[in-house]
Amino acid sequence: MEQIKTIPKEKFSFVSGGDKVHDKKLDTKPVGYFTDAFRRFCKNKGSVVGAVIILVLILFAIIAPFCTPYSVAYKDAYFRETLPKSSLFAGTSFWDGCKTKEASKARFKYLFAMGEETGHNAVKNQEYKLTDDGMYRYREDSYYSAGCIYKNFTLEEYARLTKYQDETGVQVIYPTVRIADRPKATQDFEDANYYFKTEGTTRTKIVYDENGNVIPVYWTYKAGEDDSYPYNSLRIEGENGFEKDGETYYYAYARPVPTGVQCRINYYEYYVYNHRNDGIKKPLFLFGTTGDGQDILTCLASGARFSFIFAIAVAIVNMAVGAIYGAIEGYYGGKTDLIMERVSDILSAVPMMIIITLLKLHMGASSQILVLFLAFFLTGWIGMAGATRMQFYRFKNREYVLAARTLGASDRRLMFKHIFPNALGTLVTGSALVIPSMIYSETNLSYLGIINLSSGNITSVGTLIAGGQALMETSPHIALFPSIFLALLMLSFNLFGNGLRDAFNPSLRGTEG
Repeated sequence: MEQIKTIPKEKFSFVSGGDKVHDKKLDTKPVGYFTDAFRRFCKNKGSVVGAVIILVLILFAIIAPFCTPYSVAYKDAYFRETLPKSSLFAGTSFWDGCKTKEASKARFKYLFAMGEETGHNAVKNQEYKLTDDGMYRYREDSYYSAGCIYKNFTLEEYARLTKYQDETGVQVIYPTVRIADRPKATQDFEDANYYFKTEGTTRTKIVYDENGNVIPVYWTYKAGEDDSYPYNSLRIEGENGFEKDGETYYYAYARPVPTGVQCRINYYEYYVYNHRNDGIKKPLFLFGTTGDGQDILTCLASGARFSFIFAIAVAIVNMAVGAIYGAIEGYYGGKTDLIMERVSDILSAVPMMIIITLLKLHMGASSQILVLFLAFFLTGWIGMAGATRMQFYRFKNREYVLAARTLGASDRRLMFKHIFPNALGTLVTGSALVIPSMIYSETNLSYLGIINLSSGNITSVGTLIAGGQALMETSPHIALFPSIFLALLMLSFNLFGNGLRDAFNPSLRGTEG
């Protein structure tokens, strides 16, 4: 049998009849309502994780736009659908802005020749493998795949560009190609990456030398007989006049056009030159770019910031209006409640889509944000009013309320001093859960194109997802990052809302909020 533990005799002491025996004074401090709610919330690990994720997403929305040199309005036609790239992973096959591809010899040589000419390898590290079926497998660098382009400059712009070359030692302008040697096909005529010999009806079939290399067809001119525009700047390596048939020849770097000159430039280096005063040292997009050439990181952060601000603003307005409306309903009851409740029923019966359509027709397409705000406000406060009404019916006949009324408290004091604080927990929880639903609704509306928020420096998460949907096969990253953001937001708010409900209303723990 288990031994019974006894208390030693020395633990006991006699009490004289004159001693007063009383309870000791409590040393603990009183715990307030919100302090107690916070303690209960912290015990729910899932809710704490959800709150941390929400905080991270909010900080991302606030801070990220200030940490990138790009803006929502920024677009670049030559960096469309560019893959995500991080400098930390540049030497790996992950997050390096490259994509593994297989192509025929013609397509591969077209890209391989870019790196041979400029050193900017469209084929990463000029590494490739031949497959058993004669295809070339390689990793294509989306930052270098634009290669060279033809661009017209005024003489002043041309002078500034050549001066930049001389000062930095960076080759931007490359030898140009005569019109007669360019491809005939309309879609390829302005493709400046055809600097090599081609043949065929459209002159796009590459001609190789005996070693399997492309044959350059730069525009050359005999010394003293130049019909191109004078060029006195950095030349490509190994070219400063060459002998041919006993004559000295040079490469032409600029072709005269009515507005100035046309040059063949490496777009990567020209991009660096063109944005040197914008804080952009080189093109680098952490999340890649959209189909319009926008930086996804900037657009996502700006869209998230708009969603948070918009949802919180609507939630605050709806809570204020709904709380006042519901308080009047629940406190006075009777005919007042009946009439006000019927008004709520009529407004709640009108579909959101009809409200948005009517507002757009009345206010025009230039007031998309105001249309969205009014649409959410006109019906959004009804749920908050109903919750407040039920709480007032619950508490208005409690003893402390009756006592305050007996002592002469006014209706306003009874409503907002004695009853409303007891309903605050439910209202706060409801408001917190309204925020993600509004963000989700706003995302759906912009995704479907019902509301267009892409104007100037404003965009939305839904617009990004919609833009990436059509490019899922070729560029899934465009829709991936906005989708991850939305999924994390909805999941974390769900966890956070459940914890908030349990903290403010312990009696509802384990029930659906």
